[in-house]
Parts: sequence; C-alpha cells; structure tokens
Amino acid sequence: MWDMRMCAAACGLVVALAGGQMLGTARAQDDTPTKAQSELPRETLTITGAKGAKHVFSVELATTPDQQRIGEMFRTAVPADRGMLFVWPYPQQSDMWMENTLVSLDIVFIGEDGRISAIAENAVPQSLARISSHGPVRATLELQGGLTERLGIVVGDKVESKTLAAPAG
Repeated sequence: MWDMRMCAAACGLVVALAGGQMLGTARAQDDTPTKAQSELPRETLTITGAKGAKHVFSVELATTPDQQRIGEMFRTAVPADRGMLFVWPYPQQSDMWMENTLVSLDIVFIGEDGRISAIAENAVPQSLARISSHGPVRATLELQGGLTERLGIVVGDKVESKTLAAPAG
C-alpha cells in the first residue's frame, strides 16, 4: 500500500528525473555554436518582380529549430545566387539577429500570400539588434547583403519555391 512517504518519494523521483531532463534540454539549447553548420538541403527559389523580372536562387532550407538557430553563422561568404530559407511551421512574427554572422545579409520576409512583406537591407554583421518582420510571415529568406537593391527586389514581389507551395504546418 502506498502511504504519504512512499507517494512523496515517488513524486520526488519523478520531479528529479523530469528536472534532469529539463536541465539537459536547457543546456543543449544554450550551447553557443562555434562553427558554421554543414550545408543544408537546397531547392530553387524564384523572386518575380511587378514588371516580370525573375531572379533565381539556390537556397538552403533551414527547417529545424537547430538549423534555424545557427543559420548563416560563421560563414565567410554568401554567393549572389544563393541564400537560406527559414520556413516557419505556421505564420508568425520572425525576429532575426546577426550574432556570429560574419557577412552582411539582406533579410527578406515572406508573407502567407507568397509575397515579400518586408526587407531589411545590409544587416550589420555580428549585431545583436533584433530585425523584425513586424507581423506574421510564412518564411524568412537571407540573401547576400545589398543584393535586393542591386536586383530591384522590393516589397510585393512574388516568391516561389517547392517548400513555399506546400501548406504551412
């Protein structure tokens, strides 16, 4: 039969085990990356302007929380025809930063309708300042710093890729 002492001991063991797991998880989440992540799977992404100009990129897909947390950190270059697409599980505010990111990036926020809703140009390398979408977005795209201005990519341009064509979530 269970008495109060046995119940307290069992409950204490469960709490201790759960606490240990939570501490282990917290430590894993607090681990600061020290090197660039391996190249992620890629797909083709196209941005089409209002006048029909098409810009094609090969983008890495950052789909897991760990891939998204590391992003472009420690990379020394982002070629003009490449980028990284952060796909969110549902439309949400996207807040990015440049911690441990060694190169300037243009950060392109993509709304639920597949159109660019905001662009942060030439984000400052290694800055801890928050770069916000200022509203819910389906995905965030990182491109070489200054590229959106050079190519004439603007808010309202259409963004298409296989991943963005799939339903969120």
